[in-house]
Amino acid sequence: MKYTSDGTQYHIGLKEGDAGEYVILPGDPKRCEKIAAFFDEPKLIADKREFVTYTGYLNGVKVSVTSTGIGGPSASIALEELVKVGAKYFIRVGTCGGMDTNVKSGDLVIATGAIRMEGTSKEYAPIEFPAVADYDIVTALKVSAESLNLPHHIGIVQCKDAFYGQHNPEIMPVNYELENKWHAWMKLGTLASEMESAALFVAGSFLKVKVGSVFLVVANQERERLGLENPVVHDTETAIKTAIEALKYMISRK
Repeated sequence: MKYTSDGTQYHIGLKEGDAGEYVILPGDPKRCEKIAAFFDEPKLIADKREFVTYTGYLNGVKVSVTSTGIGGPSASIALEELVKVGAKYFIRVGTCGGMDTNVKSGDLVIATGAIRMEGTSKEYAPIEFPAVADYDIVTALKVSAESLNLPHHIGIVQCKDAFYGQHNPEIMPVNYELENKWHAWMKLGTLASEMESAALFVAGSFLKVKVGSVFLVVANQERERLGLENPVVHDTETAIKTAIEALKYMISRK
């Protein structure tokens, strides 16, 4: 079904040629301009709902940044429509809350896979199907973080739909499920919790595109619970730089 007459995508407001093959996906629309500042010749292409897009160049190759809003539903919409206008490689840049006590505020987390404790991915694949990041993008992010000498962790993240279900599970009617599963994820070595990667990884598998994620650790509630040092960090500059360098690395090897 076509929602527009000229091929412009209904939600993100882009048409073919508006975006590069390489796209960075932050959640916050206000973060797009900050990311686009790393591009050569960045231009604002669209600003519709929670979806803001700038397009420019890295190493002479067209690249874009498109915000997705919060959570899997809007992230999957952005991914679907970006693929329809020609995008192929995606790096989600966002924030997360640490879970493993070795994951500290200000560190980076690079996801290899995501726990599907959200709803969007269930409308793409049976629950038995894993939400896995693309190996090449994980490698590019690892190389980038190492070259920038940034503290980082690589592994599994947990994805949920309810932010406050994570932070105040004890007050929820289903606290028995939230708390028991949280402890299970921790026993399994889960690094951090966030909200979009599971949907993006599974949708990416279906759409046959490459998707990866890198996050700034804002804080770690388990470190807080144990009385360990746990400042709150909001500056996403290191995660953004890691994604930018990862795109350059991927472009150089294509």
